[in-house]
Amino acid sequence: MILNIEDIKTEALLLFCRDLIQTYQNSDIELFKIDKKLKIFISKHIEDLSKAINTVALPNEYYLRNAKVSRISMIIKQYSSLNKMVSKYLYDNAPFNPAMLCFSLLATWFKELEQATNSKQYVVFTIYPYWEIYDSLLINIEDNDYKKLNSSMIDIAETVILKYYKKGLNV
Repeated sequence: MILNIEDIKTEALLLFCRDLIQTYQNSDIELFKIDKKLKIFISKHIEDLSKAINTVALPNEYYLRNAKVSRISMIIKQYSSLNKMVSKYLYDNAPFNPAMLCFSLLATWFKELEQATNSKQYVVFTIYPYWEIYDSLLINIEDNDYKKLNSSMIDIAETVILKYYKKGLNV
């Protein structure tokens, strides 16, 4: 059986991002005061991204139920590796923006590193308007602390994805 490392890593990244999105959607904590218009904007993009991920990734139960299948086992290991790498940068009770982290992870993987170019995921995630998110959460923001937080999410995403990219399937 021939396994495509890029596809396995891409699928694990999408599953990780889906979990980040759920974290964002389930969080009712407001760390920063942002206007209602921006909240709606972010929520709409998160919802769109969630739909896109759900069209190319299977439900979590599938992965758990088939964890002994070699391909699925590798996806789960890559997911775990990503989770560990990201967790190193998120300190106890430190604020983080799961939406910005998610967008940045995907933008780095698909746009900057051009991974999964032969997959349906590539088409979906390279045409995504990441620039709108970046403009809204970095350039058009008055709150400098919120801007710094979002900038730090980009730094974390780029650092993690570069390490993830260089790492083989062995965790």
